[in-house]
Amino acid sequence: MGNYIFLGLVLASFFGLSKLFTKAGIESWKAWVPFYNFFILSKLLNKPWWWCLIMAVPGVNILMYGVYGFNVARAFNKPSNADLLFASFLPYIFFVKIGFDPTAKFVGLDKFKIEPSKIIKNWIDPIVFAVIAASIIRGYFIEAFTIPTSSLEKSLMVGDFLFVNKFAYGPKIPQTPLSFPFAHHTLPLSESKKSYLEWIKLPYFRLPGFGSVKNNDIVVFNYPDGDSVALKHQNQSYYQIMRDIVKEDIDGAAKQNVKVSYDESYARVWKFVHENEEKFGAIVARPIDKREHYVKRCVGIAGDNFEIRNGEIFINGQKQAMPKKAQHNYFVKTKSRFINDKYLDDLDIYVPEAYSAGPAGLYNGVPRILIGYLNSNVENGHVLENFDASSYRNTFTSSDTALYYLNMTEETAGKVRSNPIVYSVVKKVDNANSYDSRVFPHKSNYAWNNDNFGPLQIPKAGMTIPIDTHNVCLYKKIIDTYDDGIHQVIIQGGQVLYDGKPITNYTFKQDYYFMMGDNRHNSADSRSWGFVPFDHVVGSPFFVWFSMKYSENNPVSGKEVLGSIFKNSKEGKFRWDRFLCYVDDGELHSIKIPFIVAVLAIWGLSKWNSRRKLKTKTGKV
Repeated sequence: MGNYIFLGLVLASFFGLSKLFTKAGIESWKAWVPFYNFFILSKLLNKPWWWCLIMAVPGVNILMYGVYGFNVARAFNKPSNADLLFASFLPYIFFVKIGFDPTAKFVGLDKFKIEPSKIIKNWIDPIVFAVIAASIIRGYFIEAFTIPTSSLEKSLMVGDFLFVNKFAYGPKIPQTPLSFPFAHHTLPLSESKKSYLEWIKLPYFRLPGFGSVKNNDIVVFNYPDGDSVALKHQNQSYYQIMRDIVKEDIDGAAKQNVKVSYDESYARVWKFVHENEEKFGAIVARPIDKREHYVKRCVGIAGDNFEIRNGEIFINGQKQAMPKKAQHNYFVKTKSRFINDKYLDDLDIYVPEAYSAGPAGLYNGVPRILIGYLNSNVENGHVLENFDASSYRNTFTSSDTALYYLNMTEETAGKVRSNPIVYSVVKKVDNANSYDSRVFPHKSNYAWNNDNFGPLQIPKAGMTIPIDTHNVCLYKKIIDTYDDGIHQVIIQGGQVLYDGKPITNYTFKQDYYFMMGDNRHNSADSRSWGFVPFDHVVGSPFFVWFSMKYSENNPVSGKEVLGSIFKNSKEGKFRWDRFLCYVDDGELHSIKIPFIVAVLAIWGLSKWNSRRKLKTKTGKV
């Protein structure tokens, strides 16, 4: 409905323009030709002709409408504050109003060449056009992001501030153009207030880009599982919260010898979560372009047959090279308890808090990486059944052999392995056919986990795949949500029903991708929530301009700010080696020297030009 209302307002503004053009001696029909009408209006107002081009940019054109309205009010002798506010915020209706106003005469803007209001000249005009220019750049060319999670450590690190190239795969037009400038999904200084209105919803459309998504590209995308969000748990998947509570509910019932079906439990949990706002917050839906931004490595593209075997990726049966800085979890058996925060900080090892549990080694109440001592439950990196790290909580003594659980690169693992106090360093690998309920597709008949996953066919536009009651769980979210709007997909009577009609195959309408973090055991990625549709792809990170550590990850060197200004990257909070670097396949290449030379050259040229003008002026005097 909002789209039709907006279309009606635009047509009303064209009608109003036709009346204004007549008042100014211009043929009224020119007001009905989109973009050309604003070209004529720019000439009438004696403004730059390219203003009309901004009217072709969705989202930004709404701001530009207000700019035109402000100038039209003045040009037609309506310069009162009330008229200027009306024209700036409701130009569509204002054009009609003064079109029928007999007192509105075209007088032009000559008297405003020397702006009578210093506030407008010095503040409002520059700010409005700065916002318009920045909105165009941010929306269609380059946008600034911060790396929030460690899923791509050590390629892109927590605390990296980077620019994303939206033309890498083609910029998307905003699907919710009515939004607060420079905010994503929430207003500044708020954790729950939406920064956008869904009164206008534009269809998905992407401009041509420089290329297509390829294997091993690092890609920024809108989080697919973020279509619904619990506002008090925005850093978690709403669907995973539901699955976890359902599992607890079913397990609790089983302990009481009560059998509860998944559907019964889900209905009960859904009601509990949605009615318990005090704990979970409101459950809100977000449009595609307002979902959280994630950055991962594309390990499987449309058409690939994807599989993980013992932590190694296979595409169409061929083993893929591991990224240079990939990280895994390792069991580290040592002669004594010697690993502390400083040791971790020196090796730049982050603590995988999601997996850590231990009897000691707490830092500010957060469990660290000491598990206890090694026993027969860990063999060759495989955790055997019934292994429970918490069981070591009260059994550790300083004389026992220590077992640590560290997340690190193979290179760092080699450094730890070379320490004479270390007995062994063994990579953790989940057993094949070991079902993990947190791993896609979250069904026990697909006994997949983070290290053994698939095979899985990644859909490609135009590809047809047989669909049955067994494999529909792999593609259900695509069929009922991503591909062609909302549809109902259910299993009934041994058949898969699509909007009530049985189907045995499905033809996909867009490309899909499989995204993973280089931090293989500490990354919420496609192994958790499945495919990434192409209409969710945003761009590719290409430049890191600033980088800093956070004390949660680097508790020793990530604390001081002022004290780190004169410290190197290893000892201080700032990663100076990552400043002003362009990104290529996760590798950073510094351009500090060319950047400094360019800045000095521009500064020198500016000084020389100022002196030249001063000499010329002095000579004339």
